[in-house]
Amino acid sequence: MAIDSELLEILVCPKCKGELEYQEPEQKLICNSCKLAYRIEDDIPVMLIDEAEPIE
Repeated sequence: MAIDSELLEILVCPKCKGELEYQEPEQKLICNSCKLAYRIEDDIPVMLIDEAEPIE
């Protein structure tokens, strides 16, 4: 089961309110502005800044 496309359209980064890039194979939402990755568990995005993973 994949994340709902309508949900992807309205989700923004909780830190900067910027656009998120969905990476389906890794099941993550990426904010290129903040350099953070938000994981997706059981088709539910975990949009907590404290739980985001820094990316390079």
